[in-house]
Amino acid sequence: MSLQFIGIDPNTGDHESPTVWIDQERKEIVFQGWKPGPALEAECAAFEVPGHAHGIPDNEAVIRIPARMVNMIREACDAVERATDVQ
Repeated sequence: MSLQFIGIDPNTGDHESPTVWIDQERKEIVFQGWKPGPALEAECAAFEVPGHAHGIPDNEAVIRIPARMVNMIREACDAVERATDVQ
C-alpha cells in the first residue's frame, strides 16, 4: 500500500490523532478517527437508506472525524481524483 499523508487533526493531543491519507494504489481515501460509541453506532446501524443493507457489515466501521478537518478531507478528495485522472 502506498499511503500519502494528507493531514492530522490540528487539535491532536498525545492520545488522539484523527488522520486523513490517500491510498495511491487503490485510489481511496483512508480515515483514522474516533470510535462513535454504542449509541451513535446503533443509530447508524438502524438508519434505513434505499438500496443499503440494514446494519453495519463486519468489514466496515463507523468513525467520527472533527469538522475542523474538512479542508484536509477536501484535499484528500482532490488528490485521489488527480491520481484517478492519471490512469
